[in-house]
Amino acid sequence: MRRRPEQGFAPWQAIEDDLEEAAQRHPKRKQEGCAQQVAQDVKQSTAPPTQPAEAHPLIIDAYLQILLEQSASDLILTAGAAPTMRKDGALVPIGPDPLRPDQIEQMAQEVLSPERWARFQSRGDLDFSFNWKGHARFRINAFKQRGSVGLALRLIPYQIPNFDQLGVPAVVRGLTRLGQGLILVTGPTGSGKSSTLAAMVNDIVATRPCHVITIEDPIEYVYRHQRSIVEQREVGADVASFAEALRAALRQTPDVLLVGEMRDLETISAAITIAETGHLVLATLHTNDTTQAVDRMVDVFPGDQQQQVRVQLSNTLAAVIYQQLLPRRDGPGRVAAFEVLLNTLAVQNLIKEGKTRQLRNVLETSAKDGMNTMERSLSELIRAGLVDFGAAAARAQHPEELRRLAA
Repeated sequence: MRRRPEQGFAPWQAIEDDLEEAAQRHPKRKQEGCAQQVAQDVKQSTAPPTQPAEAHPLIIDAYLQILLEQSASDLILTAGAAPTMRKDGALVPIGPDPLRPDQIEQMAQEVLSPERWARFQSRGDLDFSFNWKGHARFRINAFKQRGSVGLALRLIPYQIPNFDQLGVPAVVRGLTRLGQGLILVTGPTGSGKSSTLAAMVNDIVATRPCHVITIEDPIEYVYRHQRSIVEQREVGADVASFAEALRAALRQTPDVLLVGEMRDLETISAAITIAETGHLVLATLHTNDTTQAVDRMVDVFPGDQQQQVRVQLSNTLAAVIYQQLLPRRDGPGRVAAFEVLLNTLAVQNLIKEGKTRQLRNVLETSAKDGMNTMERSLSELIRAGLVDFGAAAARAQHPEELRRLAA
């Protein structure tokens, strides 16, 4: 790209001599140097804003390019703060200069269609996905804060990760062979839940003759028809809500359903019912371990319905996978730790009787069945030299147990 003083960035085809000259001018094209140069370019290209947003179609591209070059996961654009990326879990400013409200609004209009811009203006918050030049997809949340526009972008690679790349345990890989049941992937925001679910769905699509329906807000990874037929429905664009999409799904003869997130009673109830009727349902929840997932689902129902829901869950739940991402000790990037709860007969009885606090005991004593506590998973990463003890201990709910296992 070449920056024109009055028109912002413009595409330009460079010859080899031009590239060599540019490299000599900017020898440090890594995190700080590249970031500062692009931030300066953006500052100059938007000061003062004398033309409509369409005159500067490539302002946000400079930041997205940095995100890809640095293998960062997120980009945060908010007025009064420097543009900031998240790399290996840590926040890293891109250049020293804070963004002005008009700059962020301009970038928002670059990634929002007129229809979405109007919807955002009326609601003040909008989730959507954005294809960027065939290089990557981004899940974007546009929001308003203190009267100005903000953007939070999450990078979604076009290439769907596989089990080996994610370090998914063998027992989790085997869950994709199930014909029915409810599989929950849980964890905090940014813990890799979407990637794990995508790997599971893609494995099903590649190996099984199924009809797969995904319900997402927004669509993240894009699946190709392989052995399975895949239909992807986006909440807000293709259907009004998760609950409505699930009600309609039963009329579409699915074998497998992916529910991007179970947020409310209607969605949770529909997902349980669909799993009960002979379908495989994969979904996410935000919990701090596997055992909390059961209580989280039961607690959204009125008290007089909770025992019936426990019975339903005891019969339909196949597994709960809780995961976290930790910084690697052996280089850049992060590595996942997995806690796995399988619905054995012992687990089934405890769920039915409402004794979920005792599920921890089953986890600790059922390694032979493929179950794993978070502490055991973390200790395996420590012994393999992939994470250090301090980082692992900060993520463990039972640090003393981790210390014993890692010794």
